[in-house]
Formats: sequence, structure tokens, C-alpha cells
Amino acid sequence: MPDQERYRKQTLLDKIGQAGQKRLGESRVFVAGCGALGTVISNTLVRMGVGSVIIADRDFIERDNLHRQILFDEDDISANLPKAIAAQNKLKKINPSVEIEAHVADINPSNIKKLISETDCVIDGTDNFETRYLINDACYSMNIPWVYGGVTGTNGMFCAFVPGKTPCLRCLMEEPPAAGETETCDTVGVLPTAVSITASMEINEAIKILTGSDNKLLGKMTRFNAWDGSWMSFGLKKNANCPACVQGKYDFLDSKLMSRTVSLCGRNSMQITPAKKTELDFTSISERLASSGKVESNEYMLKFSNENIEITLFKDARAIIKGVDDEAAAKTIFSKYIGL
Repeated sequence: MPDQERYRKQTLLDKIGQAGQKRLGESRVFVAGCGALGTVISNTLVRMGVGSVIIADRDFIERDNLHRQILFDEDDISANLPKAIAAQNKLKKINPSVEIEAHVADINPSNIKKLISETDCVIDGTDNFETRYLINDACYSMNIPWVYGGVTGTNGMFCAFVPGKTPCLRCLMEEPPAAGETETCDTVGVLPTAVSITASMEINEAIKILTGSDNKLLGKMTRFNAWDGSWMSFGLKKNANCPACVQGKYDFLDSKLMSRTVSLCGRNSMQITPAKKTELDFTSISERLASSGKVESNEYMLKFSNENIEITLFKDARAIIKGVDDEAAAKTIFSKYIGL
């Protein structure tokens, strides 16, 4: 039986009740990423009494994470803990009755099906489109609902995708934006309240799925601006030729549309080649990166550096990241500054 006292204010809600609480306690949820969105999501799921919460994140904690990533503190940085482990430590203290499973791992085509197997819902806490498209492929191939969420600046978006009931992410956009086309939190900043709202709405969508509740937002994408209070929802349309949910071609899961990362022997550097071919606009990228470090460019390449990293970016979006020898670290840096 659920802990009556712990969840009393929650079970009073007619939307949940004792039956809904029981279903939450029997649920397994995978949280993809444990940064800004992921910490709010996992924290709330555990407090609400979801039976098992599985977290995967490839990153470690940095000082500029602390203003919005609510499970971390200065002690975690001093201990040099990966985000997944630091989150697990905190979450176990919040609600010992919830099973917390932590994976310090890059979510990729080789491991995602194992990570999400036997889960009832996947919630997006990532910061890049490639991984979201990979989640979409894996979830639709395995008939698992998932909830998308994204936030930059003061803007947020969220949407629930349910195989057999809603269009999928590739119905909305067949391919992710090309490298350099989208803003990132590290180039335009992020408002913590926008993060909290986005994550909270993602949780709402997941809880409706887990408890079998009615959902008026199902099949709709919602956008909002936390600063001016504007909200807009629009219905998703099924793409009759969708490669994923119609044709069953899971190109991201099969690695056909994922970027390639290779180590450059003897140079302590990693090269990333995005799957989507594009020609970068160095002028706009330079403007976005100027506040984050030193930028130099010519007609052939752009070089960005600050006290921690150095990125050489070529016109075709290929990048060489100096000072790293780990694929996950290279992908994290590329996503932060260039966008992928």
C-alpha cells in the first residue's frame, strides 16, 4: 500500500486518488538526462511516489549548473560527482521507498533499448535534438510513451507522444535542425523559472499517461514564454509518409542519421561530424558565441575558445574539439556551444 501520510495531499486530488497513487507506485519511468529539466523531473517523480525512476546522464556538475539544476550543490562539485550519481544520492534521501537507478552513460543507439526496456514512460531531460530523435525512434519501436520538453532563454515547449495514439516527433519535423541553426542555453542563457515550468508540464503529461487519466493536451505541442506569460498550443498532424511511425524506419536508432565522433590519434582531440549536411553561417554563430569566449573566423573555419575548451568549426559543421578524449564529453561540448 502507498504511504498514506506521505501522499495524502496528492490522493485527495480526484485526478489521482488512491487508485492513481497505486498505479504510480507500480510504474517505472526513465528520465533521459539529469541537468536542468532532468533534476526537476526526477525530484518531483520521486516525491510523488513513482515506484522506480531510472536516470541516465553523460555529464558532470559545473558551477554554472547550480542556478537551475535543483538537486546539486557545492559539495557535489567538490566531490567531482557525475550528475547521475549526485542525483541518485539526493533522491534516495528524499524518498527511500522509491527505487533509484543511475547510469553514468551517453544515451546512444547501442544502449537506449536496454535503458528504457520495461519502463512505462520516458521523459526528456536532454539538451539536444539528436538524442530526442533517438528517443522517438526507440519509444515508437518499443511502444513506449514519451514526453518531450525543451527550453532556451525564457521560452519552453512540451508535448506527449504516445505510439498508436499520436503522431510522432518525425511527423512534426522529419529531421532535426542542422548544427548551428538553434540557440542553446550556453549561448543565449536560460531563465530558471522557464526550466521549472517546462519540467513541471512534462511531469503532468507523464502522470496522465501513468494513471490513465484523460488528457486534453494529447496530440498537441505547447509553447510558452515564461517572461511575458504567453501560451500557445497547436495540434500535431500525422505525416502519412513519416519514416518512423508510419514506415517503421528508425534511422536514428539504426545510427543512419546520428553524428559520428572519432578520436584524433596523438592530438587529445575529438572530431564530430553531424549526420545532416549543411553549410554554416559563421557570422551568426560568431555573434552567438561572442559572449561566451574568444571567436576568430575566416571563410574556411571558425575557432572558439575560452578558459576551458577550444573548438575549431568548419563550414560543413564538422568540428574538432581540443582537450578531450571522450566521445560523451565531446558531444556535450558541441551541444552546448554549437547545437546538435
